[in-house]
Amino acid sequence: MYLGIDIGTSSVKAVLLDDNGAIVGQSSASLLVSRPQPGFSEQDAESWWQATVSAVKGLPKDLRAAVRSIGLSGQMHGATLLDDRDQPLRPAILWNDGRSAAECVEIEKREPRSRAITGNLMMPGFTAPKLLWVARHEPAVFARTAHVLLPKDFVRLKLTGEKASDLSDASGTGWLDVGRRDWSDAMLTATGLTRSHMPRLVEGSEPSGSVTAAVADQLQIPRVVVAGGGGDNAASAVGLGVVSPGEAFLSLGTSGVLFVVTDQFRPNPERAAHAFCHCLPKTWHQMSVMLSAASCLDWAAQLTGQTDLPRLVEAAQARGVKRQSPFFLPYLSGERTPHNDPNARGVFFGIRSDTDAAELVVAVLEGVALAFADGLDVLLEKGGSIDAISVTGGGARLPYWGQLLAAALNRPLTYRVGGEVGAALGAARLGRLALGGPHTQADICVAPPVDRMVAPDAALSSLLAARRQTFTRLYRDLKNIFVEYSS
Repeated sequence: MYLGIDIGTSSVKAVLLDDNGAIVGQSSASLLVSRPQPGFSEQDAESWWQATVSAVKGLPKDLRAAVRSIGLSGQMHGATLLDDRDQPLRPAILWNDGRSAAECVEIEKREPRSRAITGNLMMPGFTAPKLLWVARHEPAVFARTAHVLLPKDFVRLKLTGEKASDLSDASGTGWLDVGRRDWSDAMLTATGLTRSHMPRLVEGSEPSGSVTAAVADQLQIPRVVVAGGGGDNAASAVGLGVVSPGEAFLSLGTSGVLFVVTDQFRPNPERAAHAFCHCLPKTWHQMSVMLSAASCLDWAAQLTGQTDLPRLVEAAQARGVKRQSPFFLPYLSGERTPHNDPNARGVFFGIRSDTDAAELVVAVLEGVALAFADGLDVLLEKGGSIDAISVTGGGARLPYWGQLLAAALNRPLTYRVGGEVGAALGAARLGRLALGGPHTQADICVAPPVDRMVAPDAALSSLLAARRQTFTRLYRDLKNIFVEYSS
């Protein structure tokens, strides 16, 4: 058995793979997010470990006893500040926290080569500006900070006692020289830190340590090796077999991601595209990222008082997108690609006196699809290529959303068996690779079987292309108002 653990934003998921690569066990445990102020998003780091214990112990005891390795994946960018006894100093500041916009500007002033070194715009979601915010607003906490870890790496510390991170997750900190696959002393200096604050770096498919005796007893598993693992998106790519240049996937999770593997480091920071290391050696990837995707539908369900999401989406499908349907800008937590705008907010436009809940949900589903189309343009404009797109994430379970996405992107989408647990599946595969042995990356990182494919409907694609012009104009017209509203 090979155990994959994914530390997400809303839950921790654990999966078990057998020697044939089949999923033979799944379990999860919920997490809570705290929003102490508008634009803030935090989580108790200890809750990640508690949820990990619960998720792993939710797997069958006999299968746990057969585990041979562990791989980790997790939500990226979260700033987990530890003291010299490895205790959290404050709640972790999460990826969708927007408080550090001013610090992003300051970091790029302090280190003018920032974009060349990291290959990315400095964004409020990244870890580095969060630390500068803490230094400015919580100086006593910053002074006591001995180590900074990402969410999955805090769980690794609990599992193994080791402080380590993989290169895909480290790419999202703002401290990594992504082309060289190493920490950048210049970027660390820009936030008042040194390499001593950072975990050591390993490739995602390499060993990072072994489970301690105490944890092995607690979880009732052997003392096995723990792989470097990957950021949630890179690990999802491994789970989906997206490991070669041109292969891509679309993730409909809390956030939305369009991910494509590249043969080399291909940055495009001016358009807020991410250029990161993959969690496999000598491989990179590009991502367009939207901060609110499936979370927009959850919000709409709460807004309309609905709890049955499939039925809600069925009602939306019956209504469908019309030429004069309402629009929705899905910027509930600000936005990254292509706007890099923490001040952006969600907007309904075109509501009439007879607009009902079904039309609002149609607008939400379409708005997320059109935002993905914005991201696709960014990934292609520097000469990149995308051959095929697989779909993962909780939103992948809703067929109508797939129709809208295929039409907005004007590309076929492939849904794969087990795609909804892609990150945990990829983590388990990385754990297996960390063991070495006769099985190669090509043997292990295969694409799961196809469940179904969705081809773009020509008429719907034409309609959404026309409506997208208004969608993009709405953001441009409201951009300055967002700033005024947020100040």
